[in-house]
Amino acid sequence: MALASRENLRNVAIVAHVDHGKTTLVDAMLQQTNSFTAHEHVEERAMDSNELEREKGITILAKNTAIQYEGEHAKSGAMTINVIDTPGHADFGGEVERGLSMVDGVCLLVDASEGPLPQTRFVLRKALEANKPVILLVNKTDRPDARIDEVVAESQDLLLGLASDMADEHPDLDLDAILNVPVVYASGKAGRASSNKPENGELPDSENLEPLFAAIIEHIPAPQYDDEAPLQAWVTNLDSSPFLGRLALLRVINGEIRKGETVAWVKNDGTTSNVRITELFMTRALDRYPAEKGGPGDIVAVAGIPEITIGETLADPEDIRPMPAIHIDDPAISMTIGANTSPLVGRVKGHKLTARMIKDRLDRELIGNVSLKVLDIGKPDAWEVQGRGELALSILVEQMRREGFELTVGKPQVVTKRVDGKVHEPYEHLTIDAPEEYLGAITQLLAARKGRMEGMSNHGTGWVRMEFVVPARGLIGFRTEFMTQTRGTGIANSLSAGYEPWAGQIITRNNGSIVSDRAGVVTPFAIIALQERMSFFVQPTEDVYEGMVIGENSRADDMDVNITKEKKLTNMRAASSDSFESMTPSRIFSLEECLEFAREDECVEVTPEAIRIRKLVLPAGDRQREYSRLKKQSEQQG
Repeated sequence: MALASRENLRNVAIVAHVDHGKTTLVDAMLQQTNSFTAHEHVEERAMDSNELEREKGITILAKNTAIQYEGEHAKSGAMTINVIDTPGHADFGGEVERGLSMVDGVCLLVDASEGPLPQTRFVLRKALEANKPVILLVNKTDRPDARIDEVVAESQDLLLGLASDMADEHPDLDLDAILNVPVVYASGKAGRASSNKPENGELPDSENLEPLFAAIIEHIPAPQYDDEAPLQAWVTNLDSSPFLGRLALLRVINGEIRKGETVAWVKNDGTTSNVRITELFMTRALDRYPAEKGGPGDIVAVAGIPEITIGETLADPEDIRPMPAIHIDDPAISMTIGANTSPLVGRVKGHKLTARMIKDRLDRELIGNVSLKVLDIGKPDAWEVQGRGELALSILVEQMRREGFELTVGKPQVVTKRVDGKVHEPYEHLTIDAPEEYLGAITQLLAARKGRMEGMSNHGTGWVRMEFVVPARGLIGFRTEFMTQTRGTGIANSLSAGYEPWAGQIITRNNGSIVSDRAGVVTPFAIIALQERMSFFVQPTEDVYEGMVIGENSRADDMDVNITKEKKLTNMRAASSDSFESMTPSRIFSLEECLEFAREDECVEVTPEAIRIRKLVLPAGDRQREYSRLKKQSEQQG
C-alpha cells in the first residue's frame, strides 16, 4: 500500500448556524475566481437554487460547487476547490452528515455578533466525529454590534468542550489540532477576508478573499488515496436529469472511474451486480460538464444506474471493496400523511388525490432524503412519516402541495422509545436570545411546557441569552406563541439533547376551536355577529363544511357555530345599514402555523389552493359520543 495525495485538489464543507452567511460567502468565492462568464446572469445566493430555499432564506439541501483557483497561493498551477454548502438547521442533519462524507475538512463559519449557536454545536460535533480539520471563519465583522474577541473565545470554548465530551468515544482525537484552529476574519457580503483581526464593526483589511483561499489550501489536507488500490467510489447524494434519469453523486476514494466502463454496484443489503456507466459529469461553478474520467478525491456525477441510492459503493468488478454505510441519527418527530378525506376534495381538476400517488411520492422522497422514514400504520390511505424535526416534515408537505397533491396531515407527534420498561421521549436544547424585558414571559411560557433553565447570560447590550432543556413535544406550537410574547424580536434555536423519561402532560394551547356546524359559504353578517367572542381564520365567501375549524375561541372549550347565517331580508327600511368596516380581518395561517395550532383531535387539510384545519371526526354528534367515551375511559383508569 502506497499513500499518495492530489495536491491540486481540496474538498471543503462550509458549516454554520442558520443565517450566518454561508451561501453569500460561496457567492463571493465564485465571483472572485471568475467562475461565471461576463454575460452570465447570476442570482444572489446562487447555491440556494430550490424555490423553497429562496422563499425561506435557508439552505435545505447540501449542494456542491467546484471553484477553479489560480491565485497567488496556487503554487503548482490551477487548483480545484470543491465546496459543499450544507444546511445550518438541525432538522436537515441528514444533509450535513452526507456533506461531511464528501470532504477532507470544514470551514466553521460563525457570526461576529451572535457567536456559536445550537446548530453550530451540532455541525461542529459531526465534523469532529468524522476527524475533519477545522478552520474558524468569523463572518460579518462589519456588523455594528460585532464582538469579535468574545465570539472567538466562545468558539474555542465550544471546540474544547466538544473535544472533552468526545474524548472517551474517540480516543484518537487530535487535541493539539483543535487547540490551534486557524482563525480567518471575513465579510462575505463585501467579499473580503483577512487573517488579521479587524476592529469591531469594521471590514477586514484585505480587499479580497485571498487569505481565506490561503487558509483552505494550507490547512485542509489534499485528498489521500492508495495508488495500488482498485476503484472505490461512495454515493453521497442523488440528483436527476430529464434526459438521463437518476444521477448518483460520488466521491471517488481510490482508483479511477471512467465513462463507458463496467463497474460493480454494491447495494446497501450487501448484494452486488455489474452495471455500465453511461455518462460521467464533473462540476464547474454551478454547471455540470461531460468528462471521460474521475480520479481519487474527485466529486463526480454518473448516470446509468436507475435504482442506486445513498451510501452504496461502486467498485472494481475484479476486486470489490465496499465502503461503510453512512450513519444517520434517528428521527424524533412524526406525522401522519394520507389522502384528503374532506368534503371539498377534488374540487380542482388535475390534482393528485389517490393514496397510490401519495405513497409513490413518499417512496421517491426516501431515495434522496436519508433522514426520513415512512411506516405503515395499518390504514390503506395514510402513512406515518418520521423525520428530524417539524420544519423538515412541513417542508416535505409544502413541496407535495406545490406538486399538486391533496393531503390530510396529522398533528406532529414525538417518536418515543422504551428504556428499561419506561417510556422515554426526545428532548431539545433550546437557546433563546431576546430583549431582557421579555425574560419573565419567556420563562413562564417554557415552564408550562416542562422546560428547565440550564443557564442565562447577559452581555450588557439589553439582550439576554437563555438556555433550556425542553421536551420536543413542548416545542410543537411554541414558535408562534414565542414570537407573539416577544413582539417578533426573539430568536429561538433548538438542538437534539437525546432521550429522557416522559415528562407528563403538556398543555400547549389554552383556547378551544370554533367549528363550523354545517356546510355552506361564510357570510360577513355571521362574522360580525360572532367576532366579539372569537377570532376567525376564514374569509367571507369561502366554502366551509361541518367539522372544519374556522377560528379560535376565547375560552378553553370548543364551540360549534353557524358561520353561514344570512341576514333576513324584509321590506322594512332599516335606520342603519350593516357596517363592514367594523369586521376584524381574519388571521391567515401558513402551513407551519396550522400544524402548530392543531390539537390531537384535529388535522390539517392541505391542497394547492387552500390549507384548512379540521376535526378528525367531522359530524358533531359523532365527536360528542367519542369525547364522552374517552372521558368515561379516563375516569375508569383514574
